[in-house]
Amino acid sequence: MKKFAVIVAGGMGLRMGSFMPKQFLTLKGKPLLWYTLNAFLEAYDDLEIILVLPEEHIETGNILIESFDNRQRIQLVQGGKTRFHSVQNGLKSVSEKSIVFVHDGVRCLVTKHLIHCCYEQALIKGSAIPAVAATDSIRIAEGDKSIVADRSKVRIIQTPQTFKSEILLAAFEQSFNESFTDEATVVEANGEHIFLVEGEYDNIKITRPVDLLIAEKILEER
Repeated sequence: MKKFAVIVAGGMGLRMGSFMPKQFLTLKGKPLLWYTLNAFLEAYDDLEIILVLPEEHIETGNILIESFDNRQRIQLVQGGKTRFHSVQNGLKSVSEKSIVFVHDGVRCLVTKHLIHCCYEQALIKGSAIPAVAATDSIRIAEGDKSIVADRSKVRIIQTPQTFKSEILLAAFEQSFNESFTDEATVVEANGEHIFLVEGEYDNIKITRPVDLLIAEKILEER
């Protein structure tokens, strides 16, 4: 089946303490976003990438795309004011029945194995949301008090969140709601069940300077 990956890269790097958007920070000499794009390009030969960037970073995105030999498989789309609107803009380029991955541009350590797992489950169940078990103790804050949560039932959600196109496109016809924190919440609000798939602890989201150090170590070990 046809495959599209909507890569959302709209972060501004504020928590990184950098003036450069975090998706363009370098990791072992290459922008974080390069590793993300390359992972999806290598996962499937027939996969097309829809890269969603803020308007002010379109030119930088074009320069990055030019560095790929198979750049004809990447198209650039301008983002919106929220993640929901950015994904919505990207989905306008999904032109046929397909499996659609939606992935954070700064989850640059995503593996071919995880991409394949998400694809194979989405084909069968309609969705595949990678998640890992919580390893820390979890407490729920209630005013100035808190209660302990059952850690065994808690899952930390990752991307690529993967869906059959007909499910995802229909969900994104809804009006924006503040409760939409990711694609799974949008799809769930449209009456669909969400199915988790085992994620990977190395599939970290680069948000702080220490994450770059961790990512570099992971790449070295690979």
